Amino acid sequence: MTHDAYTPRRIARSEFIDVRGLRYHARVWGDVALVNAEQPPLMLLHGWMDVGASFQFLVDALPGERRVIAPDWRGFGLTASPAADSYWFPDYLGDLDALLDHFSPAQPVDLLGHSMGGNAVMIYAGVRPARVRRLVNLEGFGLPRALPALAPRRYAAWLDELKQAQRLSDYASLAKVAERLRKNNPRLAPERADWLAPHWSRLDAASGRWVIQGDAAHKRANPVLYRDEEVLACWERIEAGVLWVEGSETDVSKYWGDRYPRSEFEARIARVPRLERAVLDNAGHMLHHDQPEALAAHLERFLAAL
Repeated sequence: MTHDAYTPRRIARSEFIDVRGLRYHARVWGDVALVNAEQPPLMLLHGWMDVGASFQFLVDALPGERRVIAPDWRGFGLTASPAADSYWFPDYLGDLDALLDHFSPAQPVDLLGHSMGGNAVMIYAGVRPARVRRLVNLEGFGLPRALPALAPRRYAAWLDELKQAQRLSDYASLAKVAERLRKNNPRLAPERADWLAPHWSRLDAASGRWVIQGDAAHKRANPVLYRDEEVLACWERIEAGVLWVEGSETDVSKYWGDRYPRSEFEARIARVPRLERAVLDNAGHMLHHDQPEALAAHLERFLAAL
């Protein structure tokens, strides 16, 4: 079945900057002249195994013009990898701090994070509350509580994985990459999958195959347990208004079974001082792909509120 090609309404430009010794890539929409006290820069932080280009559909759906910045996290997209065998979550906070030093050194920003990016911006906003004017969390649920007794097994898994080469899937064509994107998320429109495929992957000259633009080291187990009380101590210090957004079709039990019941998440999110909620109908975890127009409408209202 044929379909029309997706044509972006707003064209991004690429900027490369030095962030903590890494060549970082960011997609930037809008000029600095659009920034003012009521409309600061809006920074969008993607999730695990994603890229900043993933937000193109959301940016196109925003009704007004503003300056928007979507970096590729370290080891994803066009941002360099640190040539390490493991990734550590605090590095995302360090990178975000440096990105804000570059893009908005003197003015608080509006921050939006999806999934892993949502977890990062929530912690950051509690650690650096004065740097965030508004905060939007797209399904950054956090992780199940990790009991200390799990530590020996987790360390052993990490040590074992350090001895194993990690790899990501590759594909014969961009059409196959788009097919994989739609397999991951059947709600993703075919024309959007086609547009995203060359941003989510790159052609490997040696093999002639398309490879995911992500460092395979991201797949290794994290030996550091998720300490929920430490995370919540940061959440409690968030001064910005927070908009929590989830898809009506998201089923977190698919990821964690009964290890992270909804009641536990509700107890956590209740500790955020200033919280609003929104649910997007006919949307799952990739809600910025599924319903970018509906999400943009919520953002427009929330970011413009006095």
